[in-house]
Amino acid sequence: MNIVIIEDERLTAEDLADMILQLAPDANLTASLSSVQEAVQYFSDSPQPDLIFSDIQLGDGLSFDIFNQIEIKIPIIFCTAFDEYAISAFKTNGIDYILKPFKEQEIQQALDKYKMLRSTSASDNSLNSLLQLIQQKNPGRAASVLVHHREKIIPVKMEEIAVFYIKHELTHLHTFDKKTYTISKTLDELQQLTGPDFFRANRQFIINRKSVESAEQYFGRKVSIGLNIPFESIITVSKEKISSFLEWLEGNA
Repeated sequence: MNIVIIEDERLTAEDLADMILQLAPDANLTASLSSVQEAVQYFSDSPQPDLIFSDIQLGDGLSFDIFNQIEIKIPIIFCTAFDEYAISAFKTNGIDYILKPFKEQEIQQALDKYKMLRSTSASDNSLNSLLQLIQQKNPGRAASVLVHHREKIIPVKMEEIAVFYIKHELTHLHTFDKKTYTISKTLDELQQLTGPDFFRANRQFIINRKSVESAEQYFGRKVSIGLNIPFESIITVSKEKISSFLEWLEGNA
């Protein structure tokens, strides 16, 4: 397993290298890079490793600047002191996001995740395949969505989500156990991932079949949906979609 470290603090890079070699004695640390410029030059001239450990804030820019210039097709474990870049990290090749000061257990878990993904997808290490293994149980349908909560990125299983909705121009999800999170995906993107257990009621709401308690006539020949969880907004289905909604509610769609 060939590994490259991107870290501008020399002592931190050395500590990380020592920890990796202790946890994975078979690892080969092929390079320790300290800047965007150095990393771009290295990846332009050298074969790509199997795995990258990367800081985000470097002396001459963000590590994302590297990946915008060089096509990286292998997974990245981000180790950083800042949590505000987590969403951007997972939009690149990121498979894990560790906050400094990192602990041995966190590095071990990240390495274990990489090995699991690698063994499951030995014939294809591309970013999309790796992320699908994390988020999808079959093509086009996600098993979970990633949310940014405080200092962590956590997966929320689709089966735990009662409703996705737009509020103040942001996408939110609300779970059956009454937790609410903001997520980076649009409802259009979620509609492609949620599968047959979810229905796009209108431009603002996608609902889980298990969350529907009732449906009744509403103004203008619409249908109002009652949920079996506390939810303050009124969810309606237009007259044009009522037939498809009722078929879906019966489990026929």
